[in-house]
Amino acid sequence: MSIELQAKAESAVEFPRLNRALRPSAKAPVRIVHLGLGAFHRSHQAWYTHQAGDAADWGIAAFTGRRPDAALALAEQDGLYTVVERGDAGDSFATVSSIVEAVDGADVGRLTALVAAPATAVITLTITEAAYRLRADGSLDTGAADVAADLALLASGGGYPTTPLGRLVLALAARRAAGAGPLAVVCCDNLSNNGTVAHNAVVGMAGAWDAGLASWIEANASFVSTSVDRITPRTTGADVEAVQAACGYRDSSPVVAEPFSNWVLSGDFPAGRPRWEDAGAVFVADIEPYENRKLWLLNGAHSLLAYAGQLRGHTTVAEALADPLCRDAVERFWDEAEANLPAGELGIPAYRAALLDRFSNARIAHHLAQIAMDGSTKLRMRAVPVLRAERAQGRTGAAAARMIAAWMDHTTTADELSDPLAGEVAAANRLTGTERIRALLALVDPSLAADGPVVELVEDLCGTFGERAVSP
Repeated sequence: MSIELQAKAESAVEFPRLNRALRPSAKAPVRIVHLGLGAFHRSHQAWYTHQAGDAADWGIAAFTGRRPDAALALAEQDGLYTVVERGDAGDSFATVSSIVEAVDGADVGRLTALVAAPATAVITLTITEAAYRLRADGSLDTGAADVAADLALLASGGGYPTTPLGRLVLALAARRAAGAGPLAVVCCDNLSNNGTVAHNAVVGMAGAWDAGLASWIEANASFVSTSVDRITPRTTGADVEAVQAACGYRDSSPVVAEPFSNWVLSGDFPAGRPRWEDAGAVFVADIEPYENRKLWLLNGAHSLLAYAGQLRGHTTVAEALADPLCRDAVERFWDEAEANLPAGELGIPAYRAALLDRFSNARIAHHLAQIAMDGSTKLRMRAVPVLRAERAQGRTGAAAARMIAAWMDHTTTADELSDPLAGEVAAANRLTGTERIRALLALVDPSLAADGPVVELVEDLCGTFGERAVSP
């Protein structure tokens, strides 16, 4: 009997009872350590690893970030979970078995032991853009409260760090002490030049604690840049029920994702890597054009829809895109972004058309409030580069500026602002007129805040999406 038929025959059994049938005869050895266990990692990097031709050699130990919940739930299922690909034609279901350990991120002892193990070859990161704590000049912000607290803990040896950076640096120190050799650090967060960002953050944290460790990391850790792409909304109770109805077992931790996925990587893997290309990953020498295509066209449009859409009374990407005012703003921003991307090899017209189809998938409830988080950080990668490029060409950059203006309007209407600079945003919003605009813009890009015509442009564009399109 097939696994699927067996599952349906055992009506609504708990997932752990199916482990013997669903997982290969032996777990893969841990060779990848992941920081930031969440839905996107499970729909993307873990999904690609599961489909690699040599998956039996590459197990993942995945650590949570702020809370242990995801690890506790997944550990109850022996790391197994269901990926639900949700398209217009219906759902498909697949069990993923590449996560062989799901661990509370606070278990820093286990993290250091695994990173120090010679078998570990790759560390992957999905810790969110804000977690890298870099200043505008690309250096680590050692004055940030959580960074300073971790550095004090590292210096005293009196406890474990609490940030992903601090924990990773401590674990790399253990690898150095063990003489376990080189490895690759693969950043999978939505940041331009994310390998360089990860390098600067990790080496910056290490150097502020131990210059010798920073030198060792420089010599032994490769920082791989990536462009990651797969829309993965938060899992709901209805998704859990859908898996049970379709598959006959109860999975507490399914992941819902669109059918589309993309992963582009650039960098060295000194201790080896899975054959991710078997699942469609692409390895390139120059990743910047691919990063910018994704950051500007997909993520940029997402941020614009998040702020404009909520101002107009919408809650999901599909709803916002169906609003002509929001759709026009997206198309105008895409025109500006496309004008600053290399023509030809990136297939921009086809990519734009595909994004419209993906965003319009009403069966993927991608909530605008989720996308709107950490706006002051995200806009630096999604709006600012396009605005700068447009003005360098003698054009206004109005479409990119409109995104920043929509964020400013959103900061005054959101019930609760989730942003690493929430305090500074609140202080800026206590100002009025042009001074308020300049103060908010300085949080995104200080040099733009010093550019009078840009400040005036953004101020003029505030209120663009003020009239609600639907009832609240």
